[in-house]
Amino acid sequence: MQDCGFVKGNRWFRYRAGAIIIEDGCVLFAGNENEDYLYSIGGGVHMGEIAQEAVVREVYEETGVRYEIDHLAVIHENFFDESGGTLKGLDCHEISFYFLMKPRGTKELHSNSYTYGAKEEMHWIPIEDLDKYKAFPSFLKEYLGREHKGIEHIVTDERKAAKE
Repeated sequence: MQDCGFVKGNRWFRYRAGAIIIEDGCVLFAGNENEDYLYSIGGGVHMGEIAQEAVVREVYEETGVRYEIDHLAVIHENFFDESGGTLKGLDCHEISFYFLMKPRGTKELHSNSYTYGAKEEMHWIPIEDLDKYKAFPSFLKEYLGREHKGIEHIVTDERKAAKE
């Protein structure tokens, strides 16, 4: 299946479904040997697929576990550029729907996931220690540290040019 996204020149766009998975005060992230950071569980929504289906599929593909959706928590507009990794040199724009998944009461996973040919590793990060990691999306530390109601719309702009 084809993801909802495209590259045009040096611009990259993707529609993504992400999961916020919390167990015992820890949030789940993935990483791989090609990237120098951790990233949320999830991935591109396929053409013709709804975000809820995409997040359940992606969570299962990455963790080997069938988590259930609790609710849609965040709509995230993310702007960034990459100096390394698979998106090196691209001006990136991503729209993500983040779903809070129902806890299972265990951190046991059955992951055997690969991304761009690299084995993914799962990392349970204590929420209070999240700022000690290079982990994306960057809003999660602040978001998980406070009360929230309904669906939040969060915009982050981590492009180098935006900071100059």
